[in-house]
Amino acid sequence: MNWDWEKLQKQQQQRRGPLGGGPPNMDEFSEKLKQFKNFKFPGFKLLIVAVVVLWLLTGIFIVGPAERGVVKRFGEFNRETGPGLHYHVPYPIESVITLNVDQVRRIEIGFRSASQDRNFQQGQTRSVEDESLMLTGDENIVDVQFSIQYQVADAMSYLFNVDGPDATVKSAAEAAMREVIGKNRIDAALTTDKQRIMNQTQELMQHILDMYQTGILLVNLQMQNVHPPNEVIDAFKDVVSAREDRDRLRNEAEAYRRDILPRAKGRAEAMIREAEAFKAMQVLGAEGDASRFKAVADEYKKAKDVTRTRLYLETMEHVLQNPNTEKLILSDDALQKAVPYLPLGQLPDARPRTGGAKTQGGAQ
Repeated sequence: MNWDWEKLQKQQQQRRGPLGGGPPNMDEFSEKLKQFKNFKFPGFKLLIVAVVVLWLLTGIFIVGPAERGVVKRFGEFNRETGPGLHYHVPYPIESVITLNVDQVRRIEIGFRSASQDRNFQQGQTRSVEDESLMLTGDENIVDVQFSIQYQVADAMSYLFNVDGPDATVKSAAEAAMREVIGKNRIDAALTTDKQRIMNQTQELMQHILDMYQTGILLVNLQMQNVHPPNEVIDAFKDVVSAREDRDRLRNEAEAYRRDILPRAKGRAEAMIREAEAFKAMQVLGAEGDASRFKAVADEYKKAKDVTRTRLYLETMEHVLQNPNTEKLILSDDALQKAVPYLPLGQLPDARPRTGGAKTQGGAQ
């Protein structure tokens, strides 16, 4: 086979380019590089300045009234800013995170509402038994559903000391509630001591969050629903109904006691006052009668006839003036001819006034 060497050399020269197959000429390359350096772009410097200015302007940021700005330098916390207009060195040197510290965040434990689960309509809830079932101090099981509301107290601690703040708050709340419920009887959790349990749980939970430096402040802890498990809820309802009946009867008895005792004490006090008044009246009356008797006795000793006549006249005057006394007047002739009969048992009682002698019957 005969080769066409001339044709083959031309093809190889075309593949190698205009420089040929030999080494490049450095003088020609240097000359072309100088020409490129001496070439002037009229808007290049202006473009560089504009880019630098725009890069610097990216460092301006605004923090809202309810927010705090946390500035990071190379990923590490550098400073915290309040509301207003601020500046930081642009990315990638510094970056800023704005955090709403006035927002009240809510976490539900033991249940999910419509705000947490879009599969439910407004007002509906879904129970989460893995979170809500707890063991009480008397070894009973109770279903506790509650919610937590919290705010950010320290933005730096909230962002850098906690990985997943909501999950941390939820775990701390569940642990605190289980500890407090485990120290109380089921009756206390279901009826009378709910407020005390909520206060103790909130204090313990805040202590846990402060110990881990989470920068979280609890605003409120509210029990939504506390009831026994569904398997025994009917029996507990009967117990609660009996307890309510007991309390109702006790309250009725207490109300009756509070009504009857003051009235009985009032009547007893009135009787005591009446007896004391009657005693004082009788004593004073007796003392007055004794004084009058002594005065009459003294006068009688001085003038017996006059005193006897005066007493007789006063007595007869009282008897004759008394309209309630039936009077029978007989003359001397009638007394001499017949024996008078006076129905003493049928005559009305003639009570003399104070100072006079007590008489009964008619005058003769």
